[in-house]
Amino acid sequence: MADLKLPERSPDGTLELVTTYLEMRQPPRHPGVSITGRTVALVHAERPPVHFYRYLYETVGSPYLWWERRELVDDALAAIIHDERVELQVLQVDGVPAGFAELDRRHSGDLRLAYFGLIPDFIGQGLGLPFLGRVMELAWKDDEVERVTVHACSTDHPRALLVYQRVGFTVYDEVREVIEDPRARGLFPEHVEPSANVEPPSPTEDDDIPNPS
Repeated sequence: MADLKLPERSPDGTLELVTTYLEMRQPPRHPGVSITGRTVALVHAERPPVHFYRYLYETVGSPYLWWERRELVDDALAAIIHDERVELQVLQVDGVPAGFAELDRRHSGDLRLAYFGLIPDFIGQGLGLPFLGRVMELAWKDDEVERVTVHACSTDHPRALLVYQRVGFTVYDEVREVIEDPRARGLFPEHVEPSANVEPPSPTEDDDIPNPS
């Protein structure tokens, strides 16, 4: 598993964010990259259960502070991922979920690669580029697609921009902003830093009752 470092916390609870927007206006011209020695499959998950989607989204996105979908209640999330114009492709390696890609066709002519990433255990195994290449092949099979877009944030994997550009994406915009750190809103319980000043709870009367043998 790759060693992924979270952005440092700011004392005022904010997070500086740089978002780079990329586009692809024609199918990739280079040949796809294959993976040898592994059993790899790309599976279309049709109407995935919300809990399964949350597992993928939160496991892949936790190191990069993906927060938008964590804020949604189940009904709101289901309305998005069960829309027939939204497609979830799950990468499986040796029978195990290893990543996912979400293709959003809800805007005429544009296909948005809303989310793309690997589960941390599979990073650094040469899977990212061939996975993305295969997803782009699927994206451009739709005759109505005129442009594919994606964005990368400064909190994403440091190689994300490079991988997008290697398959043919080009940068068309960049936005810098200061947002409220989603960790400060309790959206990432797995990233809560224990306080050194927290004392262990006082024993209760029940603590003195011995366990039955």
